[in-house]
Amino acid sequence: MLPLFALGACASLPTPRSSDLKDGAEVTGAGLGGALSSPLKDVNVVRDEIPAVLLEAAKGPYARPNPLTCGRITSLLLPLNGALGPDVDEMKVHTESLGEQGGEAALDAIADFASSVIPYRGWVRRLSGAESHQKRMRAAISAGEVRRAYLKGLGEQLRCAPPAAPARKKAATKK
Repeated sequence: MLPLFALGACASLPTPRSSDLKDGAEVTGAGLGGALSSPLKDVNVVRDEIPAVLLEAAKGPYARPNPLTCGRITSLLLPLNGALGPDVDEMKVHTESLGEQGGEAALDAIADFASSVIPYRGWVRRLSGAESHQKRMRAAISAGEVRRAYLKGLGEQLRCAPPAAPARKKAATKK
């Protein structure tokens, strides 16, 4: 019974186009180095550096800019955007092709397999310092996101234009 169910599930999947397969190969090829470096991150040989702007944000996410001007807020926001990527109000909707989804799934599987090579991985991460570094990285990212939101709130209060304030979508007008 189970094999018939599995065959039925496969039959219901869309057939990949050649462009989907190309997208999947590009995604997999671009991220292969990162997936294979997963064990090196676990033993703290390779580590992602925490951007200085995020470390600075962690020191004072609610520090008021001086002077409190739209220009100053913008100058503080741009490096945060560079480190964190676009803010929620600036994101563009991107639908992934079937190939891109497959490529990302393959990278996840490779990273999982590469990480599983290390016995007692949790302990290795703790003893090597990789786990504490990852916690510092997450805390810095969180502080950077809070800082960006705080600065945009100040910018909105001052009636600044984006990027010093949230980008607003224009409402459709009725005729």
